[in-house]
Amino acid sequence: MDAAFMANACSGSTAVYNCANPSDYTHWHDQMAPLFRAIWQAAARAGARLVQLDNLYMYGRPTERPFDESTAQNPCSHKGELRRALAQELLDLHRAGTLKAAIGRAADFVGPQLPNTAVFRPSTMATIKRGGRLFVPGNPDMPHGYSFVADVARGLAVLGQHDAALGRVFHLPVATTLSTRELVTEMAARAGTHVKVTGLSTRLFRTLGIFSPMLRALGEMNYQFEIPFVPDDSAFRRTFKLEPTSLANVIDTSLACSATDADMAGARATKLHIKPGERLPSPTIPR
Repeated sequence: MDAAFMANACSGSTAVYNCANPSDYTHWHDQMAPLFRAIWQAAARAGARLVQLDNLYMYGRPTERPFDESTAQNPCSHKGELRRALAQELLDLHRAGTLKAAIGRAADFVGPQLPNTAVFRPSTMATIKRGGRLFVPGNPDMPHGYSFVADVARGLAVLGQHDAALGRVFHLPVATTLSTRELVTEMAARAGTHVKVTGLSTRLFRTLGIFSPMLRALGEMNYQFEIPFVPDDSAFRRTFKLEPTSLANVIDTSLACSATDADMAGARATKLHIKPGERLPSPTIPR
């Protein structure tokens, strides 16, 4: 949210990719708007294209399946309304000529090493690799869209390179629209294990949310897993001729690159020390 820092970070860029989120899921309203605006202003100052990674919160409970970019936005949560308003603000800035912008909306992530994603976190992958019981949000038998994280990265790169993306919203490639139970079962079969999947209801989140702000915040969005929630990515595939990674490759990569229980224990015991001005190591994205 430091305008001077952002201006320096974006200086000389031809494209700026905003994949940032406030670190505290319970305080989005205090932090997200100033965070995004600082990034947008820095991109405009640099004369760079701005590519915004977005989610699907603004659609609320879509009655269409699958739903596409033209589906009515009826957010049913505070976070959904915030996402809707910020996306509209960015598109208005584009139309006003303040900056050139494109928005890519991704479904929930699947892939390796995703500590903050809704379902397929490292702990989930560790359970799948060893077998056992897995607790997931909502109704695990509802169809749900999942995007492979490497496809999301590739999709954003495409939006930053093509004029056809400017001023528009695209749903990024969707790897699978299986139910969560079906996807977990497919992964367990590839890993040679058995996993029992149990869903967590919104009522349970609300009850536990009395004691935990984080669970209360998660419960607000649990509706996405209690209804069919399947985005349509055909506009992106048709426009840019880019298909999602095959489900078999998604599963194999996720299992091969995910941490084991021992790895996770070692990571928890290790602290990362970054000196002022030192660059963080770049993440590795599977090709």
